Amino acid sequence: MRRRDFIKVIAGSAAAWPLAAHAQQPERMRRISVLLPATADNPDFQARLAAFHQELALLGWSIGRNVRIDTRWATSNAAEIRKHAAELAALAPDVILAHGTSTVGPLLQATRTVPIVFPVIVDPVASGFVDSLARPGGNATGFMSFEYSIGGKWLELLKQIAPGVTRVAVIRDAANPGGVAQFSVIQAMAPSLKVEATLVNMHDDTAEIERSVAAFARFPNGGLIVAASGAAYLHRDLIITLAARHKLPAVYFQSSFVTAGGLVSYGPDQIALYRQAAGYADRILKGERPADLPVQAPTKYELVINLKTAKALGLAVPPSVRARADEVIE
Repeated sequence: MRRRDFIKVIAGSAAAWPLAAHAQQPERMRRISVLLPATADNPDFQARLAAFHQELALLGWSIGRNVRIDTRWATSNAAEIRKHAAELAALAPDVILAHGTSTVGPLLQATRTVPIVFPVIVDPVASGFVDSLARPGGNATGFMSFEYSIGGKWLELLKQIAPGVTRVAVIRDAANPGGVAQFSVIQAMAPSLKVEATLVNMHDDTAEIERSVAAFARFPNGGLIVAASGAAYLHRDLIITLAARHKLPAVYFQSSFVTAGGLVSYGPDQIALYRQAAGYADRILKGERPADLPVQAPTKYELVINLKTAKALGLAVPPSVRARADEVIE
């Protein structure tokens, strides 16, 4: 071998040594914490969390290799949520995934530095979690669960399925600012559809919910719209039971109400929102700041209809509505 060629071989080998040594170094372990207002056996949240994990894997994050995920199932108990929020903030992970107002609020009380991504929230501006949708400005960002105009679509859907409805009770969580905006849209549209809209404030007292719905149902031609909130999800089975008992056609904000026996739902695909949240977590892990990531509205909605419930209410779902449905439960 000529001397010049020999030097080239040695030089090439030397240049490769640092690369080989670097490749053998273990990857830096990043930490993601997850705070969920549910129990570990909740099938809806299990599916959402699985979608989050799957999307992270597609983005190159492997549990045990370069990321560790610590999930806290805090139930819906406010004291438990506050306790877990404080513990997670003290651990200072790289990013925290938190579902809804009930978890994001306590987390922001515990930390203003740890990045927080919310896959679902009704109104982060009104709740004081972000400065604006375009420029969140703090340590939290993510995805809105609804645009306010959806309230009008709920009312239109109710009239299409139950055209005899002339009165609608809008059940909303009194503590959730998003419910006010959703009701305002429904109230503004109601006269054009010859409907009278009534607000029913929902608190933790289940007996009060039963009394309010029973009082509304004393008069004929009534229907229900359940505005989006964690409290509504918590009382899901009760609300569905009351709607069936009083023969009230009801529109819900989430498909899980319909699979549990409700009539119809129209709302964002929460599995898709959790996948998008994984994208934001990925960007934060790679150096971007929550303050610079705009809060986004949903882009994928789903219409789900329960024909068995419609039949029990004596309703015939129009073919035009069935044709638009993403899922029809026979």
